[in-house]
Amino acid sequence: MAVPARRTSKAKKNRRRTHYKLEVPGMNPCPNCGELKKSHHVCPACGQYDGKEVISKEA
Repeated sequence: MAVPARRTSKAKKNRRRTHYKLEVPGMNPCPNCGELKKSHHVCPACGQYDGKEVISKEA
């Protein structure tokens, strides 16, 4: 069974892992109120989705 000849350094290991990062969810402005919301989700500010009121938000 093959084993590494030398230990992988911290720098080499970290350079290999540069692409392992969190992704930011796709945020779009709400067409009704303009607040940022996740795509294909109900707007948490005004409660509308696809031009219809889904959650009633009292002022």
